[in-house]
Amino acid sequence: MVELSAKTPCADLLPLTVGALTLSEVAPTVMTTLSPYEGCRDALSAALETRYDLRWPKPNRSTAKAGVRLLWFGRDMALLSGAAPDRALSDHAALVDQSDGWAVVQLSGAGAEDALARLCPVDLRPSVFKRGHTARCDLRHMMASITRLGPASFQIMVFRSMAETLVEDVKTAMEAVAARG
Repeated sequence: MVELSAKTPCADLLPLTVGALTLSEVAPTVMTTLSPYEGCRDALSAALETRYDLRWPKPNRSTAKAGVRLLWFGRDMALLSGAAPDRALSDHAALVDQSDGWAVVQLSGAGAEDALARLCPVDLRPSVFKRGHTARCDLRHMMASITRLGPASFQIMVFRSMAETLVEDVKTAMEAVAARG
């Protein structure tokens, strides 16, 4: 009988360091999309604040407290990660488990913006794309979510099926930045 074992999306691919940049996989966590029902966004925001001390995010923004992140994920949609959703949220929104559907990596180090500039059409300079800013955008030819975590640190999310492509594309960009230095 074949013995199966669970693997993370980037198993055996990461971590990877090139020059001053490091690409590492973020430990898998519970991820749930929240889509408020018609007229329920304020009630949902209040429920989120009561349970997680987080409010509904503004477009292109994210908030985090105590290991729980609430990330703008598109029009009338947010992604709750780091905690299972409280059942009370389902009174105000459709909840969909996304935990196994995404590859989540972190790119950090001097030149992170330069590497990502080779892959996506978003201005990620710190003066424009500050900590907590997030964008849904193309990353080369994949749809991605990019969030600034710190001065030289980004969380990048793509569909799980694109994990190997993500690592290869980011590695090529990291090598190009390192070659310049």
